[in-house]
Amino acid sequence: MDPRMQTASLRRKVNQPMNGLPKLLGLEKSQSVQTELALSAQQQQQYQHQHQQQTRPQSIIFPTQSEVSLTSTKSSSPVCRPYYPGLSTGSSTLTRDRSYASTEPEAAKSAAVKLNDHTKGIFRKKVSITSLLSWSKDAISKPLIMTADKLAKKESCSMFRLVQMYMSDRKPKENKSQDEIALELTRMAWQKASLRDELFIQICKQTTENRKPESLRRGWELMSICLAFFPPSSSFFGYLHTYIARFQTPSFDTLEVQVSHYASHSLKRLERMSQTGAKRGNKKPTVEEIQQARVQIFHPSMFGNSLEDVMQLQRERFPDRKLPWIQTVLSDEIRRLHGLRTEGIFRVPGDIDEVNMLKVRMDRWNSPDCQDPHVPSSLLKLWYRELYEPLIPARFYDLCIKNCNNPAAAVQIVEQLPPINRLVLTYLINFLQEFAQPENVVLTKMDAPNLAMVMAPNCLRCMSEDPQVIFENTRKEMSFMRTLMLGMETDWVKGIR
Repeated sequence: MDPRMQTASLRRKVNQPMNGLPKLLGLEKSQSVQTELALSAQQQQQYQHQHQQQTRPQSIIFPTQSEVSLTSTKSSSPVCRPYYPGLSTGSSTLTRDRSYASTEPEAAKSAAVKLNDHTKGIFRKKVSITSLLSWSKDAISKPLIMTADKLAKKESCSMFRLVQMYMSDRKPKENKSQDEIALELTRMAWQKASLRDELFIQICKQTTENRKPESLRRGWELMSICLAFFPPSSSFFGYLHTYIARFQTPSFDTLEVQVSHYASHSLKRLERMSQTGAKRGNKKPTVEEIQQARVQIFHPSMFGNSLEDVMQLQRERFPDRKLPWIQTVLSDEIRRLHGLRTEGIFRVPGDIDEVNMLKVRMDRWNSPDCQDPHVPSSLLKLWYRELYEPLIPARFYDLCIKNCNNPAAAVQIVEQLPPINRLVLTYLINFLQEFAQPENVVLTKMDAPNLAMVMAPNCLRCMSEDPQVIFENTRKEMSFMRTLMLGMETDWVKGIR
């Protein structure tokens, strides 16, 4: 056979389908190529995405929900992580419009605190919330919290520079001392309430992800100092309370900074300030008050603490005293200044600035030296009112209201109080009974009902938020105190110190 014909025959046999096998092989080869191409394209896309993530600035990468959940939980690391309110605690919510709004029913009425959008770099890319709420060595060009107040916008930037100066993150101008910087900050926010939330969130920012021990210590110190003079707004209270509370665990402590101690002290001041309000009076905060607020972080005040804490504070100085030193000394000062013959005693307030000065003096364990009996009487009422737990504990409140006009039941309630509360209350009732004597009432115009009216709010605290309940209980609180003054035997407390 012609070789050319044989070759052509073999070529035809090869090209003829054998049960569809060549066609199937061709199909499989086509699918394989398509798959490889698809995988190649997918890998290339994945690589480009990873490369983009790696080259993109960290400051504009928004955290995922899982990342937020991880950073919002308590960490064993001493570094303060960024805090996203609401995602772990439920007290506030961080929404897409960057607003802090409380999800608690009681606080639903309060307005949200919205954060400003901040940009970075020549391309003006948005700064992530993680970066926005973390420590920074750079200044800010606008407030962290949105505001329509043009003056507040300018002052917020100046305020942030002062915060950085206090925390040693920026060199102070004109060689200002820490006390002078703290004084300028507190005066700014004390005089202008719209700056308070901004100041607190700036401190929160600078104490987050701060790896410089001295800067971190000063930041928490500044937080506590500010809370000695003014509280945040009601809409920002939930965020600040939760932020501080999460650092009470010792796991955040370092060898250089006792973060948990600063947080616990700041939280106590925050809760007290939320009840008493900002420092009152026309006199601006002073350097002495700044220094006292700093000292009290590790040397607690006699104001705003529990009776047990007050007795613990004086144990080293006055180990034999059974009553709080401040209670007996102020009572004696009122007597020395002829308060028993002063018209309107306990009703007429003393000069607020003199009262504040006396408060600082008493916290330094210095005896009072007043000229006006209304000053020590006002401070004595303040001491009772600012006790961390009311003189008559909350668990006895309903019994007092129920038996406000029953002398026997009222005395029985006093007998059930904790020993230190019973002793302090009995001393107070005995002291008020001196003023209720007829010969003194003629001069002071303060009989038992009048004395009960001014002293009841300092001894009993209504926990209800219903205005009608508060109004009705006010009369019953006064009746309970009047009943004790008229029907309680207190002679046994005389001579006890």
